[in-house]
Formats: sequence, structure tokens, C-alpha cells
Amino acid sequence: MSTARRNLPVTLAAHAVLLTYTVIALFPVFVIVINSFKARRDIFREPLALPDADSFSLIGYQTVLKQGDFFLYFQNSMIVTVVSLALILLFGAMAAFALSEYRFRGNTLMGLYLALGIMIPIRIGTVAILELMVSTGLVNTLTALILVYTAQGLPLAVFILSSFMQGVSDDLKNAGRIDGLSEYMIFFRLVLPLVRPALATVAVFNMIPIWNDLWFPLILAPSEATKTLTLGSQVFIGQFVTDWNAVLSALSLAILPVMVLYVLFSRQIIRGLTSGAVK
Repeated sequence: MSTARRNLPVTLAAHAVLLTYTVIALFPVFVIVINSFKARRDIFREPLALPDADSFSLIGYQTVLKQGDFFLYFQNSMIVTVVSLALILLFGAMAAFALSEYRFRGNTLMGLYLALGIMIPIRIGTVAILELMVSTGLVNTLTALILVYTAQGLPLAVFILSSFMQGVSDDLKNAGRIDGLSEYMIFFRLVLPLVRPALATVAVFNMIPIWNDLWFPLILAPSEATKTLTLGSQVFIGQFVTDWNAVLSALSLAILPVMVLYVLFSRQIIRGLTSGAVK
């Protein structure tokens, strides 16, 4: 029996599991989207019903586009998320390569030190972070958010990527060195293409907390020019009255980038799930 046929049941099982979790995860998204196209009274009267001729309404989207600068908030969120992910993947992969490839005194302690960031929430240091940003003049800038999110995502990136990079063949890397490739060329041309599933997994795991975060934008960048989409959507939530049409419409629009990223990286995630089972 060929290797492809032996691996087929494992691949099908991985697809089935991923499909099941996708359906469960997308159900709340489905409820939010269908209710964003309803009038206010129909949201609470029949929350699971599809919009019809009587209940259909675009008032929520009209409110979102008229009140506040939604496109600026969207742009800020995209800039912060994309740049933070790029830095997390770059520096996380480089640190993981160094820890997995080179043996030096303190290698294990360095790995444990970096792993502490997974167990200790970065929000514990909010006051110190705010004081640091004030002293450096980075308050109300997107740079402050990018630096914080990069530091937040690096421990998990190093932890995941180190395991994958340890599985890269030493013969392949040594062959590259014999051919005259520098360590940087080996890293970028040989190692990174082989750990793409891990990179995709790290990207997805870090994007959602960054995109949905309210804490640090509220603390570090609350000005109108630097508001993110999550923070900007809070304008529709009042102490006594909440514009549910606008809130659901803003959430529906905010879901789009996450869905696009999932579609782009889903194949790589499946490869990462099945890589250890099909050897």
C-alpha cells in the first residue's frame, strides 16, 4: 500500500475534526451576522431567524459608517495587527532557530525564560508599560501597541517554532553550509519554508488576541487618531442605552479580516496538525 493511501484516513480525520470545530466556532459568528441585518425589535424577538422582508434593515451599518471614523479605526487595527504579526514571526523564528540549532551555556535557561511569558500575563505590567511609553513619548501612537503586542506574542511563537525547527533535518542544513550558504541563508531559504505550518499556526493564535484587544488600546492609544476597531466600536455601547444594530454591524465588519486569515492559512494549519501523524 502506498504512503498516500496509508495517510489518507489520518488526513480525512484531521479534516473532519477541523470541520466540526469550524462549524461550532462559526455558529456565534452566523448569529451576529444575521442579526446585524435586522431591525432592533426583531433582534430580541427572533434572534436565530433569518432576516426577511419585514425584519430586514441596514440601519446598523448606516450608523457605523456615519458615526465616528470607522475606516480609520479599521486601518489602525490592520496596521497594528499586520506589523505585530510580522515582527512576532520574524523575531520568534530567529530566536527559535538559535535555541534549537546552537548549543551554548544557558541554552535551556534561556528557553525557560522565554517560556515564562506564556505563563505570566503581560497585563500585570500595565502600569510599568504605561510609564515606559510616557517617558519615551509613545503614548497615543500605533508604535506603542505594536511593541506591546510583539512582546506579548514572542513567547508562544518561540515555544511552538522551537519544536518544529528541532525536527528539520541536520543533513539538509549541513549540506547548505557545505555549499557555502551563510547561517542567514540557511534560516531563510531552508528552514523557514519547512516550518510554514507552524508559522501559520502562530499567526492565527496571535492575530485574534491582537485584533480583539480592548485593554491596551484603551490604556496606551485612546485618542481619536489612534483608536482601533474594537475601541472605536465602544462608542455604540452606553451606560444606559446600547445601539445593538450598530454594535452587531461593527462586529460583523470586524470579523472579515479574521475569516480571510483563516482561509489563507487553513491548509498550512491542517499540515501542521497531521505532520506528526503521517511520518
